[in-house]
Amino acid sequence: MNNEIAIEASGLKKRFGETQALRGVDLTVPTGTILGVLGPNGAGKTTAVRILATLLRPDAGRAVIAGRDLHTDPVGVRGKIGLTGQYASVDEDLTGSENLRLLARLLEFSRAGAKARAAELLERFELSHAGGRAVKTYSGGMRRRLDLAASLIGRPEVLYLDEPTTGLDPHARNEVWQIVRGLVNDGVTVLLTTQYLEEADQLADRITVIDTGKVVADGRPDELKRRTGGQTLQVRPSTRADLEAVSRILTELTQQVPDRDDDTGLLTVPVSDPVLLSTVVRKLDDAGITADELALRLPSLDDVFLALTGHRTSQENDQNRQEALV
Repeated sequence: MNNEIAIEASGLKKRFGETQALRGVDLTVPTGTILGVLGPNGAGKTTAVRILATLLRPDAGRAVIAGRDLHTDPVGVRGKIGLTGQYASVDEDLTGSENLRLLARLLEFSRAGAKARAAELLERFELSHAGGRAVKTYSGGMRRRLDLAASLIGRPEVLYLDEPTTGLDPHARNEVWQIVRGLVNDGVTVLLTTQYLEEADQLADRITVIDTGKVVADGRPDELKRRTGGQTLQVRPSTRADLEAVSRILTELTQQVPDRDDDTGLLTVPVSDPVLLSTVVRKLDDAGITADELALRLPSLDDVFLALTGHRTSQENDQNRQEALV
């Protein structure tokens, strides 16, 4: 095992009845970095995390976590990892301090050691003022911070964050991001699953995209964006009645039918030559069409995801919802 690699998994497969949740997933995470794992509901992200956390046994494949073999030494793996799931798992009837002290005692801390560790984490996560209050009185952001604190009781080398900011408002989400960056600065390795493209763009050193149980892309965020090719042209005509005419102009110039958002009146289409923008301006002017928005932008991770999977991460269907349960 390379000491510079914290997570090394190859060929992970898992089936639930007729559903093939994982179809041979490979993951490599260097020590002290963040790997963002992207995918729609049902893609297999949570299944992969559960396997790497020893909560599920794979049907095939192997993994080494912080130098411990997942198959031959699962107890050793558990001593190296922490896990925060999609929803806070702390006891709402206990206080924040009681939750942390209970977990520390379960990890065989002494009474004094558990009390000290709980106080240390409450201070680190800016919860000291609320440590004596029942968790049911906490805000969503406070509960998530406490849940993260709980996952760090045993000082893990590797931390799995399975959609950690689901349901949080933007302010609370930013707080979690700051905490995650701080953990990595301390040397913790993070595997982050998320459906938020902005979250992966903000945090991840590398990104692995999983769809239908298999890896469809892997690389740094900027590398994945470059793979999409060129830039994206955005046009929002001032009058909704001009949408069809603008769509025809863009199709003629790019040989591609633009993506159309009828709610916002925005048309978007990938372009390989930025000089095309001036041609679009002339064509719109010749047609007597004015635009409230006309711009070129670099591809986003959402564009990458759409190009790789054929749908955006926000889209769900009944099959995805069912598979998300596994």
